[in-house]
Amino acid sequence: MTCTRMCSSRLYLLSTRLMSTAAPRIVQAAAAGKPPNLLAASFTFEDPSAFRVKSLRELCRALLVFRFCSFPVLVNNCNKLMSAARSILGRRVFSSLMRSTVYAQFVAGENEKEISESMEKMSTLGLRPMLAVPIEEDLGESTGEKRYDENMDAMLECVRMSHSNAWSKDPMMQLKVTALLSPELCVKLTKVISKQAYELDLLVRAMDGEEVKFPSLEESEAAHFRCSLRRLNRIAEASVNKVRVLVDAEYTYMNPALSLVSMAMMKKFNKDGAWIWYTFQCYLKETRTLLLEAISRSREGGFCLGVKLVRGAYMDKERKLAAKEGRPDPVQDCWEDTNDNYNSLLEVLLRHIAEDPQGYRIIVATHNEESVRRAAEWVEELGIDKASGSVCFGQLLGMCDHVSLTLAKEGYAVYKSVPYGSVDDTLPYLVRRAQENQTVLKGIRKERDLLRKELHRRLMLRGR
Repeated sequence: MTCTRMCSSRLYLLSTRLMSTAAPRIVQAAAAGKPPNLLAASFTFEDPSAFRVKSLRELCRALLVFRFCSFPVLVNNCNKLMSAARSILGRRVFSSLMRSTVYAQFVAGENEKEISESMEKMSTLGLRPMLAVPIEEDLGESTGEKRYDENMDAMLECVRMSHSNAWSKDPMMQLKVTALLSPELCVKLTKVISKQAYELDLLVRAMDGEEVKFPSLEESEAAHFRCSLRRLNRIAEASVNKVRVLVDAEYTYMNPALSLVSMAMMKKFNKDGAWIWYTFQCYLKETRTLLLEAISRSREGGFCLGVKLVRGAYMDKERKLAAKEGRPDPVQDCWEDTNDNYNSLLEVLLRHIAEDPQGYRIIVATHNEESVRRAAEWVEELGIDKASGSVCFGQLLGMCDHVSLTLAKEGYAVYKSVPYGSVDDTLPYLVRRAQENQTVLKGIRKERDLLRKELHRRLMLRGR
């Protein structure tokens, strides 16, 4: 299908007119595809001096890793290449090679001492941690209650570590529900609630330990669901008033179940602040509807809504699965539509925050410079207090530092998504993230150019 910016801009203008009470100049600027103000010089993200905080070794490592990541054929065949390298080099040499390159670039460390050293350095740059336990499951990977309990213990340790260290300022952590709840049950729940909605209070009662019945689930499934809700409840209880828990969205065939669980957690724990958040993926056509429903549900339920706004990473798999099952493609028709959807929902959320800064929070989780510029300028335009934390930004550890450091310098709250663990535990996680985020990897050319400029400047100084 042919898609044009003119068509999407008109649709966006219509939707914002129907929904918006924002100032007309903001709506008009957004509809025209322009930020509401002239761009500040600092938000061109063209200054290589952002990388002066990096050592010469770190500059060279980043250039090497980014060069490797720029070849899709290498990223797509990472598992085969690593398996071959491990066989040829041996486990010890292979692990040492990975630890000094890819692992060092994207992972904070294996133990609390290493993690703290990485986070303390990050804190001196004005950046905040969003720790991520590299645990998740997909269909066919379910491991049983004992393993899910072990995953819960790992996440409780993440809560403790995030809160107890000096480098933790309003810390966040990421949580994948499928590390605690069977993906197969998530899929069944998604089908069940499409025909028979579950009330949030039903899930809240189960979190509190009540032996509730779940319609259309077999007793073994209901028992597992209750156990999983109690696991989630323990994590939430440990994190309230300490660490903000950001629940990841995953695939469309299980997202309704993940959203239901997350909203139930919000209803129970977000009465006095946004401690549980959920992720909204703007590459999906249904996301505008889902976000507006979440806003309405939070108002009706009297709880704060925390939103992690992303473009999304499962496009290829979603399209292939939809084609295989004969369903309509759930993904936006083109990249421009995804951008328009992201920026329009960003503006909707910022407007709600301007009206009720205690009722809504957002992390603008993107490496897209245009969306970051718009967000920063809309924050200024709407008079949102940067220091309040109601609007923050997020990027991946080891990437997009020219954006992260510039935002931090301008006084915005900036988080880096920080996986941690052993080489063996984190490499599969990193490979999966790389394969899912190839659009982001293709966009690192500018960061490589800035790194080269800074490296050239260092070498020229040394040659004098």
